[in-house]
Amino acid sequence: MKNLILFMSLLFSLPVVPQTKVVKKVASKSNNFGITYSLPKTSLLVNAEVIKNTCKAGPYYRYAEKYLGVKNPIEEDKVYYELENVTLINKGIPDTEQTYIVEFKPGTAAPYACLTEDGMLCTINAEYTPPASEPENVQKGKAGPVKATDISIFSEELLMAGSIAKQAEVAAKQIYRIRESRMNILTGEAENLPPDGQAMQLVIQQLEEQEKALTNLFTGICTKETDYYDVSITPYDNLDKEVLFRFSDKLGIVAADDLGGTPVYMNLKATEKAPVLDPKEAEKKEKSMKGIIYNIPGKAVVDIAMNKKTLFKGEVQIIQFGSREGLAPVMFEDKKAPIKVFFYPETGSIKQIMQ
Repeated sequence: MKNLILFMSLLFSLPVVPQTKVVKKVASKSNNFGITYSLPKTSLLVNAEVIKNTCKAGPYYRYAEKYLGVKNPIEEDKVYYELENVTLINKGIPDTEQTYIVEFKPGTAAPYACLTEDGMLCTINAEYTPPASEPENVQKGKAGPVKATDISIFSEELLMAGSIAKQAEVAAKQIYRIRESRMNILTGEAENLPPDGQAMQLVIQQLEEQEKALTNLFTGICTKETDYYDVSITPYDNLDKEVLFRFSDKLGIVAADDLGGTPVYMNLKATEKAPVLDPKEAEKKEKSMKGIIYNIPGKAVVDIAMNKKTLFKGEVQIIQFGSREGLAPVMFEDKKAPIKVFFYPETGSIKQIMQ
């Protein structure tokens, strides 16, 4: 089965689809009134969002329920991964086997075409406005080491406590004193109230931070980092349980041939497919096509799953399942009112024809 798969990981960044960059080509005498372009073929870009959870147990986790009523504290240090959103983008890439020259008759009113930087058609005799671009990538720095204990919040009594049990008791009493102080400030019963609202807000914030830091000594803490991984696949036929990659809750995403992870499968089935022509019919059609050659994509349903759980399901256009047709050259010979044609660059199909 002829399918090209490319595996690539993008760490600590949010995935975005870059805005289409357009180049304007004018048909003139210098290029024999011809403009070269390529039709695209479909490449499906699968993006997987992976959450890395780094958990650190607090030193007093055994006393979390006794003193704070917390029944499920983190009891051991661990790192584990979760596979979150899986999305699919239909991306057109130039098909080097489908390159054409659009030729205009001399004297045609200012013929030109807008192409993508890699040579795929956007418009003929019309300016092209790319769709609104996505927000800029938001880079995420690597998280520092996770600490459940910060001695800066330890009171003298806590530091001098001998055993872990005694330290836990003292820490719990400190948490309740902080809560009481915060309540007294909020109700106006504190002896020395902050002078204004801004000062009160700052004091409350500091008390909450101290309480959280002490509570972490019992509950532990867990931080999350989000990574994104891309896999692209160019289908030429139906796919049945094609392994895109494997996933492990201990390692995250691993390569498709790494048996340390559970396979993530793609199933792809054509729902609209052009009939296959015999060699003679195909040759006859190829010779008869003139003018502007464009794509009529086929369609397929895609299902991505792991452990029988569907991660993505939808319908996509597949150029390789479709056919090619041509716009007659005579359409572009009206000098007074030239035809304007708008294309979908990612599929090479016609979006709109107007005069």
